[in-house]
Amino acid sequence: MLVVGAVLAGLAGAAVPAGPQGRLAGFVALRDVDPSVGEDMRYAGPRNFTRAVVDGYEEPVCLLARPAAEALRRAQRELLRAGYSLKVYDCYRPQRAVDRFVRWAGEPDDPAAKAEHYPDVDKSRLIPEGYIAAKSAHSRGSTVDVTLTALPARREADMGTAFDFFGPASHTDAPGTSAAARENRLLLKRVLGAQGFVNLPEEWWHFTLRPEAFPDTAFDVPVSVAAGRP
Repeated sequence: MLVVGAVLAGLAGAAVPAGPQGRLAGFVALRDVDPSVGEDMRYAGPRNFTRAVVDGYEEPVCLLARPAAEALRRAQRELLRAGYSLKVYDCYRPQRAVDRFVRWAGEPDDPAAKAEHYPDVDKSRLIPEGYIAAKSAHSRGSTVDVTLTALPARREADMGTAFDFFGPASHTDAPGTSAAARENRLLLKRVLGAQGFVNLPEEWWHFTLRPEAFPDTAFDVPVSVAAGRP
């Protein structure tokens, strides 16, 4: 998610409001490019560390800059041949959602959220330690939070931690990771890397396509089906 996906440094540019009819020029809905990729858009529902729909997520749709969506399609083709599928948790993220994460970090603890997402980190340390940040690569449209599912049941593969687990165990090369989880993390990294995606080492699920289509722009258009239509 960056939430821990918001950790990437050096994010330039001010937030850009919606264009004509709230659309994002140069973006597409992933389902229109490859409907075989699973979608579990966590911030469009309550199953996330805030325990609520996050600001800016009007519909549970994965939006991406077109080159990133097309690169995911190529990776998906390779994984399908190997008996796996991609499943995305988050794609384009409007700046208002990132702002919501920052506000959440200053709110009182929710014991259930802490137990699931940051059991070993005091909430007051989430921003200082980089788990929550004021800028996110997701807002530029070429970053995705993604996992593997095993076919044919599309059962989530063992990745060692849950998505958005704030702690060292989520580091892609974390010591102590089981053999199965390490193998799955490396498979995901290898297949996406072959298509130009670069992994954030602190999060096994976080990948950014390089070069980015919009490297200097943080968008703030709400996530909706209409926003990804030409």
